[in-house]
Amino acid sequence: MEKTAVYPGTFDPITNGHLDIIKRGLRIFDRIIILVGLNPGKSLLLTVEERMSLISQVIVNEKRLSVDSYSGLIVDYMRSHDVCCVLRGLRAVSDFEYEFQLALMNRRLDRNVETVFLMTGSRWFYCNSRIIKEAASFGGSVRGMVPEVVLEKLMEKYPILKEAN
Repeated sequence: MEKTAVYPGTFDPITNGHLDIIKRGLRIFDRIIILVGLNPGKSLLLTVEERMSLISQVIVNEKRLSVDSYSGLIVDYMRSHDVCCVLRGLRAVSDFEYEFQLALMNRRLDRNVETVFLMTGSRWFYCNSRIIKEAASFGGSVRGMVPEVVLEKLMEKYPILKEAN
């Protein structure tokens, strides 16, 4: 039986830390659906279409990965797509507290939902989309923290960034 997980997130933008979790997740799961969330509570730089396009370009050679978007409850998405598990990355204790609450709520909504947490690789411990956007907006180099195609998109959005890279 094929084990498929969803890796939900805003991915605004996708980072090398996200890709580390995805790569390691493929050691556990047969397939991973990278699920781009629509989160009206967050200030977003990229549209859903831009985020999905960037992710698709980054994962183009991996047949066990796919990209989709959603709004609503993850458990409803999982039920309708026959997915067994949520994959989540953790950087710090503060991440765990929030992610643990989400995992418990998902289990309450659907007892069949499991969550697997992977610790972020030490190389990416400080790396998150919000910090990358903030650094880029002031012209700070984010090369090596995001895939090249994402860096190019950030340089489009933040012209000051071109000088730093």
